[in-house]
Amino acid sequence: MSPPRTICILRAGYQADAEGGFQIVQAEKLEIRLLSSLEKVFADEDLKALEWKVGSMLLNEVYSFQVAYRWNDVRSSSAVITISSELSGWITVRKVGLAPSEFPCYGDHDDYVLRTTPGLYPDILLPLKDESAPLVPLQWRSLWITVKPGGMAKAGIYPIIITFTSPSGDELGKAEFRLEIINASLPEQSLIYTQWFHTDCLSTWYNAEVFSDRYWRIVKNYLETAVNHGISMILTPLFTPPLDTDVGSERPTVQLVDVEVCSRDHAGAAYKFGFERLRRWVDICLAVGIKYFELSHLFTQWGAKHAPKIMACKNGEYKRIFGWETDASGKEYRSFLSQFLPELINFINHHNLKDRVYFHVSDEPHMDHYESYKNAASAIYPYIEGFPVIDALSDYKFYETGLVKNPIPATDHIEPFLENKVPNLWTYYCCSQYKEVSNRFFNMPSARNRILGTQLYKYNIAGFLQWGYNFWYSLLSRYPIDPYKVTDASHSFPSGDAFLVYPGEDEKPLESLRFEVFYEGLQDMRTLKLLESHTGYEETVNLLEKGLGYPITFKKYPRDAGWLLHKREEINRMIAGFIG
Repeated sequence: MSPPRTICILRAGYQADAEGGFQIVQAEKLEIRLLSSLEKVFADEDLKALEWKVGSMLLNEVYSFQVAYRWNDVRSSSAVITISSELSGWITVRKVGLAPSEFPCYGDHDDYVLRTTPGLYPDILLPLKDESAPLVPLQWRSLWITVKPGGMAKAGIYPIIITFTSPSGDELGKAEFRLEIINASLPEQSLIYTQWFHTDCLSTWYNAEVFSDRYWRIVKNYLETAVNHGISMILTPLFTPPLDTDVGSERPTVQLVDVEVCSRDHAGAAYKFGFERLRRWVDICLAVGIKYFELSHLFTQWGAKHAPKIMACKNGEYKRIFGWETDASGKEYRSFLSQFLPELINFINHHNLKDRVYFHVSDEPHMDHYESYKNAASAIYPYIEGFPVIDALSDYKFYETGLVKNPIPATDHIEPFLENKVPNLWTYYCCSQYKEVSNRFFNMPSARNRILGTQLYKYNIAGFLQWGYNFWYSLLSRYPIDPYKVTDASHSFPSGDAFLVYPGEDEKPLESLRFEVFYEGLQDMRTLKLLESHTGYEETVNLLEKGLGYPITFKKYPRDAGWLLHKREEINRMIAGFIG
């Protein structure tokens, strides 16, 4: 009988022989595999993803890939990570941390998910402490490598060598990724993009008094990270936003506009308004790169039946003057709006913000809210003529009747708006968009997250909205949660819906891999715009859909990370050809 020969390594310490049996062998202590950014490496399953060793990017792009590794020893250890590359000054290495999910998906989910069970999911991107990565016995983990030259590196091919070294200085393993920088730049992002920015959550988590210097510093830090990921519009709390709030309760006050009740006579109350804090907010936002301001909703969510919480100084006391007890159609609130809105418009015009400001009436009205929404809109439309009003809604009648001129339908209800060629169309998703369409839940493949950029390009979408940049409260804001322990708003929204960033120890956010991948989708959109400048729109769409056998829609698209990666490489090659 011939001696057994190795066919393949199945797991640490074991080999299959030609007869189908096994023999114990000495395995490599550290297995390393280069992966794209679209893989999710779970600690409790074998890694099946194919290697991704070569990629390309444009001059001003951000490129990410992963180094997955498995420690084949019985005891834990650590490894010092070093990067050798001409690009090393523009390279950041983070470890992909595991986040808990008790509620990963709804019971009637579709089949385009990675798993459906509660457990630990790769999500948080954590800085390496002392440049060291943990080595956990017989578990796959990964490092997230980000290359961000910011247009400072020359075009060319750059090897990037990642080396793992033991605490005693022994080399455990290394891997080499080859990245080509193409001599072309992404055009400026035209999409208006907002993830709702919850400043009360920042105040609560960091125990920072609202409007203290520390509060403003934290706000600026989180704004900078948002802008660096393509967010160009910010939810601006004129008054505490009436969003995700239990009826009869309230969220912490983050109202930017000062209100004083001056007098009251037979005509009602007179008000005085101060805009100093709003001016400071605007200045900070513009300084970090925010371009647009969506002013917080002037009526409550899901019905537009009440006023938001509005605080004012009255007879020397700072108190709530409007809220859940206020009838949206009542004379008092309408009188308030009739005095406030002209003053606000004066502020906007004085600071040359007219082309940057968008208004909201009420979030997510349904058809049974049509009349109450109409009544609410009638109270503000006369004062904000010429300003766009945007609201998330999905019934076409709101637009068809002319009540809403700038609708934001959900991605799974967008078809009638597309069929009727609504101009400057926006779209949004939240927890309800979990069948067929793109979303960002923990349990969804990253390709399902990234594909949205391609869809936004094809349909010339003008804006995208999602409600949770940093919502760190439970359902309806009943109490704060720890996002490192609770990722589903206390069993209410599938993990990944409520926030994209985690609170860092240095008063700055820690990004999630979902945030990075979504930004890759935005870069895809901009790359397609660049290609379009050479080939035209129709030819660019033809290239996208070549070989698919069907047109890409919001519900039908390639369910394959490889398609996204190779299509992007194909587009990059075409762009390189055009520039010579």
